Amino acid sequence: MTTILRLPGDPADITLPALLLRNAEDHGDLPALSWRTSTDGEWTTLTWREARRKVAVLAAGYAAFGVGRGEHVLMMMGNRPEHWLSDLALVHLGAVPVTVYGTSAPEQIAHIARHSRARFAIVEGAHELARWEPLLTDTETPLERLVVVEAADAGPHRTYGSLHATGGRLFNPDAFEKTWRESGPTDPLTVVYTSGTTGDPKGVRITHRNVLLDSVALDGVVELPDHVEHICYLPFAHVAERMLGIYLAVFRAAHVHLCADPTAVAATARELHPAQFFGVPRVWEKLAASVRAALAGLPEQQRAAIEAANETARARVEYVERGEEPPAELAAAYREAKETILDPLLSLAGFDRLVWTASASAPMPLDVVRFWAGFGIVIMDAWGLTETTGVVTINSPSSFRLGSVGKPLAGLEVRIADDGEILVRGGTVFDGYLLPDGGVEPACDADGWFATGDIGRLDEDGFLWLTDRKKEMIVTSTGKNVSPALVENTLKEHPLIGQALVHGDGRSYLVALLVLDAEMAPAWAAARGITGNLTESEAVAEEIARAVEAANARLNRTEQIKRYRLLAGEWGPETGELTPSLKLRRRVIRQKYEDVIEGLYSP
Repeated sequence: MTTILRLPGDPADITLPALLLRNAEDHGDLPALSWRTSTDGEWTTLTWREARRKVAVLAAGYAAFGVGRGEHVLMMMGNRPEHWLSDLALVHLGAVPVTVYGTSAPEQIAHIARHSRARFAIVEGAHELARWEPLLTDTETPLERLVVVEAADAGPHRTYGSLHATGGRLFNPDAFEKTWRESGPTDPLTVVYTSGTTGDPKGVRITHRNVLLDSVALDGVVELPDHVEHICYLPFAHVAERMLGIYLAVFRAAHVHLCADPTAVAATARELHPAQFFGVPRVWEKLAASVRAALAGLPEQQRAAIEAANETARARVEYVERGEEPPAELAAAYREAKETILDPLLSLAGFDRLVWTASASAPMPLDVVRFWAGFGIVIMDAWGLTETTGVVTINSPSSFRLGSVGKPLAGLEVRIADDGEILVRGGTVFDGYLLPDGGVEPACDADGWFATGDIGRLDEDGFLWLTDRKKEMIVTSTGKNVSPALVENTLKEHPLIGQALVHGDGRSYLVALLVLDAEMAPAWAAARGITGNLTESEAVAEEIARAVEAANARLNRTEQIKRYRLLAGEWGPETGELTPSLKLRRRVIRQKYEDVIEGLYSP
């Protein structure tokens, strides 16, 4: 269980640099940050004392480079130490680090550079330079100078190494300590640009106080080992990884393992056997599909034993979910199943030591939650937005409802408006959207309520259940409201369907675009001797038809899919159909497949 670490003051009154100082003083010899320089290389580790020293030196280097208090500094790097350390170094100067998604198009980068009025950017290497260098001569963009991490790609630009060397020569301990102490709790800690499912991204300004209050509230409901390890693989442009990989890590004096390649996260988990793991729904879906594919290849007798153990685990979870003690017989059966079947399987994935697993960002398909419950892993679904500094509501091991997103954190209020929109009020709600002139546009009403744009309901026990995004609700030509996420998640309960988009706004019936699951479909086909292009396979088509029929049987008439098309190729951020946080870009998909959708409504 997490020990309450010394706080250097009231959480509402302290800043992140004060916590980094606490870590260096109280936990200086403990590991803070680890990374690899190659996929199969050894881990390099900094202790908290060493990490703070690096931050101090970098702060001197960035100050000499011209970065001053209040400056927005843009960063486009992967999850590497230069990113993590630079972020904290800039904060110690009173500057505001702003991470830009690595998948951003040139016009998106230009928008953020102009909107934030940033004069400086730190980029990884050649791939990023091609998108950033044109901005240096763009008269509408104030960008003046670049720092390049990969020295071989730097060309005429300043290298990270030379900046660090300059900081080492100029470092003044007294000036460093004086500078960070001039920052206050209401000063901006970062600006996070929303990933933009529609329109240009907005700059969400988050303060030290927002982050510290959220950290204290989360720590009150999540029980973790002291100095817990965290696998850091989501982009730092996402508020979830900012909280988990930087801010909560500093708050908890945790040990961050940087995973620069997101595709290596499963291998990293197998190596580290972490006590906590966070993934957006698509990550959990893909992990579940991998496990299902592996299980499908086992002998029937072994599969039957695993399925029996899964049912035992789910039965136990149902009792715990209701707040009841499982019967002694069931408890004994679960202990045996866990020891002899489930833990050995989970150990192969590195998931045998998990005490906290969570998801957020989008509604989690209930079948995926129940799949993992069959292994004794209860994914604690949470909900929040960038504008609320991440988590607003969360399930906890002592109080959860599968399918819900939990109860509000301490210090936050949640209520449902007359039209079903979820409203939030509290200390972690941001103070407004950044304006191009440097000001802030308030986003809360006169009473402090922020309208989230999500639709949901609160049950009699105080658990929040999400329905959909307000702007994404489908209104059919008959005036009926339909939640696309509900229909899409029902379709995806069949293991062959990996992704789905439902359309029907202003139409008399719904249609769907379906994408085969990249993990499960090949395994399903191989087991049946099916080869070739699976989207053209008659057997696959028949199975998908049965899947849609089964989904329709569980939906009301308005929600049912009348026609659909199976597409080739998985959707992703690189091809534009998903945001970097793996949410559907509905407008992009509808435009890309406009002819296909129209064809589904043709006679």
